[in-house]
Amino acid sequence: MQFSGRRDFKHNELPATGILLANLGTPEKPTTSAVRSYLAEFLSDPRVVEMNRWLWKLALHGIILRIRPKRAARAYRSIWTDEGSPLLVFARKQQIALQKLLQSQTEAPVKVVLGMCYGQPSIESALQELHRENIQRLLVLPLYPQYSATSTGAVIDAVSKVLQRWRNIPELRLITRYHDFPAFISTLANSVERHWDAHGEPDRLMFSFHGLPKRNLLSGDPYFCECHKTARLVANKLGMAEDRWQVTFQSRFGREEWLKPYTDHTLRDLAKSGTRRVDVICPGFSADCLETLEEINMQNREIFLSAGGEQFHYIPALNDHPSHIEMLGALVRKHALGWPEFETDWDAVVEVKKAAERLERAKRQGAVQ
Repeated sequence: MQFSGRRDFKHNELPATGILLANLGTPEKPTTSAVRSYLAEFLSDPRVVEMNRWLWKLALHGIILRIRPKRAARAYRSIWTDEGSPLLVFARKQQIALQKLLQSQTEAPVKVVLGMCYGQPSIESALQELHRENIQRLLVLPLYPQYSATSTGAVIDAVSKVLQRWRNIPELRLITRYHDFPAFISTLANSVERHWDAHGEPDRLMFSFHGLPKRNLLSGDPYFCECHKTARLVANKLGMAEDRWQVTFQSRFGREEWLKPYTDHTLRDLAKSGTRRVDVICPGFSADCLETLEEINMQNREIFLSAGGEQFHYIPALNDHPSHIEMLGALVRKHALGWPEFETDWDAVVEVKKAAERLERAKRQGAVQ
């Protein structure tokens, strides 16, 4: 095997800690061709679609990529901003804000980068950026609160694929889930309360999560249970009675059974049964994107109102709200516990002196040419 992750080693260089924020990804443009390229990469991942690869390849390239990109491109155009795709815009803001927060809390070299599983910036490009910074410790933070093999598992696969080509692999830690992290639950509850302070309370609060085929749950994927736990903890934090909130699942695809109840069906049934106002929050999404802005706040809004509902409120994702960044910072500090850059006694002057001493020892031992 060729190790492409080569860099010149310097004995007097200060080691750094890298934080990789990872998310799903987005097309570069809201055009049919750009969406087709993105979907081809996304839907080719065996983590995302678990079925016979030969049959799926025929369906993907023979049918899906001929039909779906045009429709999806229209949906992307409906939410596209002057800055670009909302998911990428918010993700970059999260990266910048988290970098500033960590810099304010430590003088040590800590570098935050952003990588997407599919599309750009890629996880590989993000890790190569960290490699140039001489990271010796790497914390991977997939921005998926609830674990699924289709999301967090795909991030871990992508990171592993890059690191297996590096000669000097950093100490590695993975945050695989934070669905019940107390600060996350409080941040979600606070976002709901802010919305209610401004708009009043609904008849029903719906927690809508991205769906998965039911067979994923039966195969051992914990996602379904972690979604329910997140919703239950937030509802408890809000002091809500059980008959005022519920969990649903959106974004199903294909003909097989997915996790139930379905968001669109539930909204239609609620409206027909006399529910006048529904508020929807999507706690599985760290940033607003196609699935929240177009599917929930446009498609599902229309479903509810057309069926007789009177008010539909979408409560935005946490995005780059200061409380969300504070929560991510707390999550990073928890999982980086024990690393030198996060210790209160880290001293730049002392570390520079140690680096100089390392260089002198290396010269005496013949390790420096």
